[in-house]
Amino acid sequence: MSSSRPRVLYVTDLAYPAKGRRYCDEDIRLTSRLRSAFDLALCHPLDAAALMDGFDAVVVRNSGPVLGYQEAYDEFRALALERGTNVYNPLTGRADMAGKQYLLDLSAAGHPVIPTVDRAADLGRLPEADAYIAKPKLGADSVGLRVVPAAELAELPYGDGLLVQPRVDFQYEVSFYFVDDQLLYALYAPDPARRWELRPYEPTPADREFARSFIEWNTLPYGIQRVDACRAPDGGLLLVELEDLNPYLSLDLVDEATREAFVSAMEASVRASV
Repeated sequence: MSSSRPRVLYVTDLAYPAKGRRYCDEDIRLTSRLRSAFDLALCHPLDAAALMDGFDAVVVRNSGPVLGYQEAYDEFRALALERGTNVYNPLTGRADMAGKQYLLDLSAAGHPVIPTVDRAADLGRLPEADAYIAKPKLGADSVGLRVVPAAELAELPYGDGLLVQPRVDFQYEVSFYFVDDQLLYALYAPDPARRWELRPYEPTPADREFARSFIEWNTLPYGIQRVDACRAPDGGLLLVELEDLNPYLSLDLVDEATREAFVSAMEASVRASV
């Protein structure tokens, strides 16, 4: 590090058109605060590989699904690993950062995850349901997701990297937001049909243990992660997704004290990683 203030390249797509959310507002707020601690510059994900060598850390935030720029992301990832670039989050994530294979692995190992298979031969492992969810292993932000009647399951193109899960009649979805191993807040969607109409949620001790178990499983040394779960009909939580690449944080929906605590934790985490 060449100065007392780390140089941070903040990767974001300010024009990404998220459904029902404004990713750019979140990054504008975050970077306006982080500038007090870092020499900070913003760049589009398409420019990250060309610019990253001039910085002490590359913070990947609301850069949108990498499917939209897969070749550029693969180049960035390969170069960062080759050069030992400090990327935040680290590129060793085992969850969404690496695709959705982890849902299969966790399901097979008996973790509290929505049952998941990727082969027609394994459909018998899924509980019976009126309908099922099919989604690509490399999908993100619901891209490619569709609802499939039970009668059509055998006809799906499983060899194309498709995952299948039963459609769970859950009570609500809830997300837990972590910096490093610290749970900062949780939000939930009381109406299952309105995923992004979120409200503050007070997690129980059991909820905290559930969420933390997946953070520990992922073994990232530092970074921002979001654990998405649903409350199943039996009252238990099931993992929906472990977002460890660029999770949207919904910081506009928490109170000022919580937002300040998150920014402070993120600042300390990025600084410690350099």
